[in-house]
Amino acid sequence: MARIKKKGTSGSAKNYITRTQAVRKLQISLPDFRRLCIFKGIYPREPRNKKKASKTSTPNTTFYYTKDIQYLLHEPLLNKFRDQKALAKKIARSLGRGEVSDASRLEKNHAPRLTLDHVIKERYPTFIDALRDLDDALSLLFLFATLPSTDHVPSKTVALCQRLCHEFQHYLIMTNSLRKSFLSIKGIYYQATIQGQDIMWLVPYRFVQRVNGDVDYRIMATFVDFYTTLLGFVNFRLYSGIGLRYPPKFDTRSDENGAELAAFTLEGRTVGEVPKALEAGKAQTNGNSNKEVSKELQAKVDKVIKKAGLDQSTDDQAMDTTEETNDAIDHFETAAPEADVLPQPSMSGSEAGALFSPFVFYISREAPKAPLEFILRSFGCKRVGWASVLGDGAFTHDETDPRITHQIVDRPQLPQESLPAIPAADESAVQVRPGSRIPGRTYIQPQWVWDCINEGKLLRADLYAPGTTLPPHLSPWVKASRGAYDPRATLAEQEEEDEAEIAAEASDSDEEMADEPAIEEKAEESDAESVDGGMDVAGTDDDESEEESDEDEDFGGFEEGAASESESEDEAARTQHQKELEAEAAGLPFSSAAAADEASKKKSAKSKKLAAKKRSEDEELERQKMMMSRKKRKLLEKMMYSNKKTADESAKLRSKRRKLEKGEKADKKN
Repeated sequence: MARIKKKGTSGSAKNYITRTQAVRKLQISLPDFRRLCIFKGIYPREPRNKKKASKTSTPNTTFYYTKDIQYLLHEPLLNKFRDQKALAKKIARSLGRGEVSDASRLEKNHAPRLTLDHVIKERYPTFIDALRDLDDALSLLFLFATLPSTDHVPSKTVALCQRLCHEFQHYLIMTNSLRKSFLSIKGIYYQATIQGQDIMWLVPYRFVQRVNGDVDYRIMATFVDFYTTLLGFVNFRLYSGIGLRYPPKFDTRSDENGAELAAFTLEGRTVGEVPKALEAGKAQTNGNSNKEVSKELQAKVDKVIKKAGLDQSTDDQAMDTTEETNDAIDHFETAAPEADVLPQPSMSGSEAGALFSPFVFYISREAPKAPLEFILRSFGCKRVGWASVLGDGAFTHDETDPRITHQIVDRPQLPQESLPAIPAADESAVQVRPGSRIPGRTYIQPQWVWDCINEGKLLRADLYAPGTTLPPHLSPWVKASRGAYDPRATLAEQEEEDEAEIAAEASDSDEEMADEPAIEEKAEESDAESVDGGMDVAGTDDDESEEESDEDEDFGGFEEGAASESESEDEAARTQHQKELEAEAAGLPFSSAAAADEASKKKSAKSKKLAAKKRSEDEELERQKMMMSRKKRKLLEKMMYSNKKTADESAKLRSKRRKLEKGEKADKKN
């Protein structure tokens, strides 16, 4: 006889363990268990059958893998947690006895320090693994860098997050690794490419943050402890890869004055001067940025040679040109017009570093300085100035500096009468009157910077002038699919066959329907005026006799079918005569009215043809669906439903845009 299997020794009951059992097995408190799971990357699991996995009848039970909990038994952090618990008991005993000095001495000298270096090495065996998991780390650290210091968020944590984030931004600036950015309601999204890995994170706007008690800051602080260690390792590896010393020098006085990025001084590993090491690192990672200039000069030289008729290329020149072109990024083209659009690679570091390199920017005090400075420097701008109230570290605080080529303004252009006067105390200093413009300088709104980097080229600055209606700011990660509405394309490129004409007919009919009530009201008023005063009498003998005579006249007898044709001809003749009279009263020749009538007839005929064509297509589709199997038919219906939903949404957006453009044209005419 076979042995009876004991319950709970195999299957789901053995593979899963409840949270209460795990805490008892590890002999730690529940908060320490949460911290340990966050550090080690162990999360709750959902078994397929809770009844089989659970040994109790409690439905809301949190399960973990048994192997994960056994893996935690040998974790060195457990001893640190136990030491912290023992120290807390000693401090509480000293405070109970009134020995405050002993309690402070124990907390200062004997507090165990948690180090997460071994956890980082275990969870990320390669550097690429750490880069792939950097999205959430950057988003959380940039969030804590903008929070005010409170009891839940210490000032040391905020300062540490700010320092690590600025160090990471400096690496992106030096290597031109930033690729795209987008302004959203939540904040500013950034995307950078580091060693072939796309990293995206979110930075909140710098508004006044209110720290509420609804958020569990103990859990978030645990994540911050882990992510600060991770970002410190990543920054060290990134700086070492381009030959920079880590950590960079940090000036606390300039940081207190609002310098932010300018408070850091980057140095090479062996030499105390920055430029040589940085240029060497950039040449290794991104290639020489001077190639752009050499290509332009080469193009001019080739043009002059071609005009002179000396365009005799040798094999050596051909080899040189091929070597130069091999440095560019490949662009993939679709094999067929109906094929899927292949994702194109983004710009290289040399192209990004040459976008804003020839310009000098000045940021007005109402514009967001921190994101603009970071983006401009990441895309090659070496000289950025701003007002002195925004902090130190600017190229110039003088708004009248003649070297400034572009000024970023985020205020509307007001009339000169409404502008405030310059105070008398400041008349000695050279100042620009608010709202005035300096000749020879390009004034733009901040959105121009974001749209330029997303498009990878310089856009027209007049479309982003102060006070103008800005173009739509679209997400660079959302690509227009087939059949969906694309706000960048024109209506003519997206409209279906005769969609504009049908929409025009519908708008005309809506206007006519809107005019009909007014006409009816006027007719009712005229009828009311024509009626004599006094009380209305309902149902007199004369009215009854008139109604009976009308009914007798309406009855056509048995000869009604024969006389219908003659009546329709007479009615057509009467309507034509009426149209002639209306055209004559309006002072128009009857030919134009007839032409309008013919045009309306053509439109109606075209709409009928389109309806018939659509009806025939639907019938053909139904025939084809009858020949399919049930599985394929269901799949086709789901596809058709999703396509119809997308088409309806696109049609609504196109109709809105059509109305807006029509209103703009009407405003221009007026």
